Amino acid sequence: MRKLFIAGNWKMYKTIDEAVALVRDLRGALADINGCDVAVCPPFTALQAVRQAVAGSALMVGAQTMHWEEQGAFTGAVSPLMLQGLCDYVIIGHSERRTLFGETDEMVNRTLLAALGHGFKPILCVGENLDQNRAGQTEVFVGGQVRAAFEGVSAAQAAVVTVAYEPIWAIGTGVAATGEGANEIIGRAVRGTLAELYGDETAQAIRIQYGGSVKPGNMAEFASQPEIDGALVGGASLRTEDFVGIIRAAIEAKGIR
Repeated sequence: MRKLFIAGNWKMYKTIDEAVALVRDLRGALADINGCDVAVCPPFTALQAVRQAVAGSALMVGAQTMHWEEQGAFTGAVSPLMLQGLCDYVIIGHSERRTLFGETDEMVNRTLLAALGHGFKPILCVGENLDQNRAGQTEVFVGGQVRAAFEGVSAAQAAVVTVAYEPIWAIGTGVAATGEGANEIIGRAVRGTLAELYGDETAQAIRIQYGGSVKPGNMAEFASQPEIDGALVGGASLRTEDFVGIIRAAIEAKGIR
């Protein structure tokens, strides 16, 4: 049984003080939560403060991106060595990194390998844009992203990775995919491709999240699907009430007690 996993991607929001205040609220609101892994991914500037604020709780911390090199003349980049001790997870290949900052499949693969090599748990993002979706290219495109990202990754390493299927046309738009539609793509293009690469046993062990306009009111639709193991939440993770509502809705939909 794959454990439910909800992660919040705070993107370029929250000052250090705001980030600490939010995680303190979350600590209290989630004190009775069982059967679900929860992580928050604040900006780099707040990582250390958030790490300290969640100490002693079940909340985990993730970074939003990472450079694959350990050090070098890469102005503005943050290396795996710099992140050690600050976070458990690293988001890799988010569509905003791919589209706004030019991250390619090769760069995503190098970052994934570096994250695994330094003991982080990657959250790998894949997903198609609206044109690809309308053209019926979703399965081929998403499957190709999965293959490219996992190049050179062993089965043992792959089992540590969480994959987040985030259709680009649903991110921040308020228009989410349907639960059944997301489940079908995840089952065929993501888990199906992983099964081709590593066999069914490993593929069935890998957690796959849905992301894209997730809210408390629609989380149950996704969490009730057999292939969906949680969510990578954007805007709704910035508000305690919404993020906790999503987590509780997912737990209830999965029948976790």
